[in-house]
Amino acid sequence: MTGELRIATRRSPLALWQAEHVATRLRAAHPGLAVRLLPMVTEGDRIQDRALARAGGKGLFIKELEAAILAGQADLAVHSMKDVPAALLDGMAIAAVLPRADPRDAFVSNQHAALGELPRGARVGTSSLRRQCQLKHARPDLEIGILRGNVETRLRKLDQGDFAAVLLATAGLERLGLGERIRERLAPETMLPAVGQGVIGIECQEKDSSVRSLLAPLDHPATRCCLDAERSFAARLGGSCQSPIAAYATLAGDRIALRGLVGMPDGSRVIADRIAGPAGDAAKLGTALAERLLAAGADALLRSLATDGGH
Repeated sequence: MTGELRIATRRSPLALWQAEHVATRLRAAHPGLAVRLLPMVTEGDRIQDRALARAGGKGLFIKELEAAILAGQADLAVHSMKDVPAALLDGMAIAAVLPRADPRDAFVSNQHAALGELPRGARVGTSSLRRQCQLKHARPDLEIGILRGNVETRLRKLDQGDFAAVLLATAGLERLGLGERIRERLAPETMLPAVGQGVIGIECQEKDSSVRSLLAPLDHPATRCCLDAERSFAARLGGSCQSPIAAYATLAGDRIALRGLVGMPDGSRVIADRIAGPAGDAAKLGTALAERLLAAGADALLRSLATDGGH
């Protein structure tokens, strides 16, 4: 440890908000602790002309941040957990997760008040195969357009008339003070969220006990329990950006309920199921639900996506 804690973060306004939020929490937990942000541009930020699935997946948003930690330039990194691959780099750990914000997807449109009100053939913007899959499954008539860039860029493309509507994460919009742009918060029954959606995670080296002890007071056990279920589900499926995979866990007392989904990007096939059990078995339940989906046909579906690169 140096005399200050250095946080590696992406440069997007949302990533900077999240890193500053973590810095504020750390300073509150440890009065006198110096915390500095180390903003970086990641490969995922640089690639704007094609879907992430084609470019190499969600790990593109965190590779440079992890490299900075391993090189000793930073002590920790702050991530949106939905951007973190199911399998972490060897030697790295998610040392703390903050309380989950609203995990739902947001329907944003200037002309239409709700997803159900979109006219036939309307063009909807999203870069997520998970959203595309569920949208096309419910509404095969809709046209999907690739939408990349930070939240402000995506909203600008909507305002320019490129799309009738766009789908974004509710949590991101609300963190940026843009909650008034949301026309409808989509229920998980309509649009199952991404694994870890709405959760801010803090990554450091597994062996860095001094950083881990500083982060310990920030960890939220209920959120971690739900995240464990969702991430073990994705890990068992070999989840990547190239597969439309969704999972959402909820905790009630000492019981956890998990819903999971795998589908084709064009929405032609969706396999979904749910499981519930003791909260202490969160990770086991995630794996068990994945096994159930694999047996129901997700195995062949995922293999076909891996063969043709997700298209």
